[in-house]
Amino acid sequence: MIPAALREQFPVAREYCYFNHASIAPLPQRSAEAMRAQVADAMRHGVHGYQRWMEDCAGLRRAAAEMLGCGADEIAITKNTSEGLSAIANGIDWRPGDLVVGVAEDFPANYLPWKDLQTRRGVRFRNLQLRAGKLDPDELDRACAGARLAALSYVHFVTGFRLDLEAAGEICRRRGCLLAVDAVQGLGAFPVDVKACGIHALSASGHKWLLGPEGCGVLFIDRDWMPAVRPVEIGWTNVEGYEDFREGGGLRADAGRFECGTLNSVGCAGLRASIELLNEIAPQAGGLIDALAGRLLEGARAKGYEPAAERGPQDGSGIVSLRKPGVDSAAAVAALLEQRVSTAARLGWIRVAPHAYNTPEEIDRLLELLP
Repeated sequence: MIPAALREQFPVAREYCYFNHASIAPLPQRSAEAMRAQVADAMRHGVHGYQRWMEDCAGLRRAAAEMLGCGADEIAITKNTSEGLSAIANGIDWRPGDLVVGVAEDFPANYLPWKDLQTRRGVRFRNLQLRAGKLDPDELDRACAGARLAALSYVHFVTGFRLDLEAAGEICRRRGCLLAVDAVQGLGAFPVDVKACGIHALSASGHKWLLGPEGCGVLFIDRDWMPAVRPVEIGWTNVEGYEDFREGGGLRADAGRFECGTLNSVGCAGLRASIELLNEIAPQAGGLIDALAGRLLEGARAKGYEPAAERGPQDGSGIVSLRKPGVDSAAAVAALLEQRVSTAARLGWIRVAPHAYNTPEEIDRLLELLP
């Protein structure tokens, strides 16, 4: 059962059957209100509201830490997933010949930063291929032999394959390999425990499954590994004593060392409210989303559609991508939107991405309208 209080947080549901959370999510009402309140504060009081705004930034770190099972001191606030992953890729002291393992069909945010190291730093990049839309764990294991870092996505942006992070972490531990995760397509929908999984770094934008605004995200870096990553953007807030406009003992001891200047405080207010909402429903969210995705896939099969990847008991996500011979995916997505059903066209597929507040009736509406 979808909690009534959760459904009420999404006025978008009065306008659309909204299945585009893998693209840009709608804001929950409480998040929009938090952002409006801070904008009003800035309008009325200027700098004199600054400490209240900074509490929203601190609250975002605490909420993200609760979601990820880490300390707030291990959370840095970023603009987006790409910024967090680039901070890791460019902050490591690479040696020529070091090996990074990744997936060639991954979203560019988790491919290009590592690929770029080949030409600039002499780092080798080992491509893994998806098999039937999934990453084979045995291939990952073999590929990580001798690797310095594995750059993996929690959920693939088209196929919807959800990586077993605990298994990936075990492989990396055994192989002596660092693990960096692009979590943007799974965090907020399915649980992540960075400590249990042995994740060294994790980055996610706020505007997808975290239900926050654009231009604000989070980066987790394990505190024990943090000193090995040099910030590549240096500004006034990276250093100890920055509150007094001075440099104290060098770089900050916490993940704030990766924050080089003034933060998007309005975005932080919204993302804090969104993550706090998700933390409240965390025990239910994954099950609700999985049930909706399963209902969608079963109904789509009955109409002759195939999925980009089969859903296993533990590797399904909120993303279900569909296609059917003779159906133009882009045209189908446009036709659905005319009926106020929001989906996305990706690489020849109709990508459907429901969140926990969506209903089975909305899934049935989509199925009825599919060509």
